[in-house]
Amino acid sequence: MTTTTTTNDTATSPNKNPKKTNLLDHHSIKHLLDETVTEIVTSRGYSEDVRTSNVRLLIGAIIIIIALFAQFYNKKFPDNKNFLIGCIYVLLNGILQLIIYTKEKNAFLFTYPPTGFAYNSTGLMVSSKLPRFSDKYTLVITSADPKSISAKPNVEFTKSVTKWFTEEGVLVEGLFWKDVEGLINDYANAKDNKKSK
Repeated sequence: MTTTTTTNDTATSPNKNPKKTNLLDHHSIKHLLDETVTEIVTSRGYSEDVRTSNVRLLIGAIIIIIALFAQFYNKKFPDNKNFLIGCIYVLLNGILQLIIYTKEKNAFLFTYPPTGFAYNSTGLMVSSKLPRFSDKYTLVITSADPKSISAKPNVEFTKSVTKWFTEEGVLVEGLFWKDVEGLINDYANAKDNKKSK
């Protein structure tokens, strides 16, 4: 008979399975760090807000439906060229780009306010940057609703990714979790924007 022991500190400690990436590919490094930040933020009681992604998916589906309609349109290609250009590529792709430019920017995570704090807190918008040919990872936490009376000032850090990875490309999650949780705590303890003015 075997017994298994479980611990309840999985929400506050890193995963036991090591996460590995290719250290020569900055896109895979950024993706791994962003995914880990998402795990950390959601483990702190923030649930992910996917409304913006859903709007983008809906507009993309509409584009596909219009493309299918244009494919089987009564007129053949040269005659329906204006319809294709006007409806698909200009109008709807322009709306998609507008959403990305104005709402998302570099953000990879939007959240709702934490449970129990919906009236005196806003959700988070988490964004990051890892420039090409650089080892400096910048993580920024801002209010999802910057015009809200509960909005807090932005907090960010910029650190070298070499601090968080071994030579084999394994993420040292304990160090990364500590840095990200420190940033979340800085945001939570910051004074409200509107109250400090």
